[in-house]
Amino acid sequence: MQAAVLHTFGHTLSIEEVPRPVPGPDDVLIAVEACGVCHSDLHVAEGDQPALQAITKPDLIPGHEVVGRVVERGANVTHLALGERVGVAWNHSTCGICAPCLEGLENLCRRAVITGVMVDGGYADYMVARASHALPIPATLSSEEAAPLFCAGLTVYRALKRAGVAAGQKVAVFGVGGLGHLAVQIARAWGAEVIALDLDAAKLVLAKELGAAQVLNAGSADDIKALRKAGGVHVAVVTSAARAAYDTALKCLRPNGVLSVVGLPAEPLSFPALALVGLEARIVASSVGTRDDMRAVLQMAADGQLRCIIDTQPLAEVNAVFERMRRGQINGRVVLRCCGDAHADGRAA
Repeated sequence: MQAAVLHTFGHTLSIEEVPRPVPGPDDVLIAVEACGVCHSDLHVAEGDQPALQAITKPDLIPGHEVVGRVVERGANVTHLALGERVGVAWNHSTCGICAPCLEGLENLCRRAVITGVMVDGGYADYMVARASHALPIPATLSSEEAAPLFCAGLTVYRALKRAGVAAGQKVAVFGVGGLGHLAVQIARAWGAEVIALDLDAAKLVLAKELGAAQVLNAGSADDIKALRKAGGVHVAVVTSAARAAYDTALKCLRPNGVLSVVGLPAEPLSFPALALVGLEARIVASSVGTRDDMRAVLQMAADGQLRCIIDTQPLAEVNAVFERMRRGQINGRVVLRCCGDAHADGRAA
């Protein structure tokens, strides 16, 4: 099969022929139809996050926003049918027996195996997935539409849920990129008044089209001053990877407001204690999401409340996509088209 393989950190991925993987007894083999490109994939490829670098398998096939069809089943798999379309997220598998798993926090499983980091992912014609973590895709969603939801959609859903977003609240979304444009839609669907902030005027236009009640230039001191003068926001969710976005977001909170940590700046975040105490502000972080969260995201999309802006590219263009990502030239999410669908058995209409 064809795959994009990471042999050396900091180098381009190699498009090459590799052996087709074989599923174990609890696994399924998926003919990959679409795989979203996440910024985490770029971090993995560049080896610039020590925690990820330490657990990345040699000769890795990246990709953790995967949708495809089941073409082989392990001996223990009965709940997924051949030809069924499923999706695979960041957590390839979780143990089910550690304290976080037993407390309903499987996204924090201490023994989790990570797709496209510890095991091969979806930048390929085929990939092996743990059947328990391969989730059926609603028929109303195309594979390309569904793929980015398995990380971008899941991550912001979990972040907004953890921040306690509710109807009638004011929610500021800092950064209207691959994650932020989905956060705007989810918060709006939950009845919040959404304020979108970005440095890119085109992204602010998109946010308005997606339902933001107000759009502001994140770099404008006047815009930030006006937001603060209007009373601030209940929740500020930062999807940007810029530390400056966090500094600004904290200033925009109203008393008892929540700062939601999603974007991952390279440098540590730091806030004056007095600023936090004076607001009784809360800082809430979230990590991807659970399978139940993922099912909720898929249902929102199937119900027409959520759609990802996508740009589809062939798998062979993955290095060019990474370069666009480095330059900040991607609106929405890029989805790689893989060739697995041409080989899938029992394709559904």
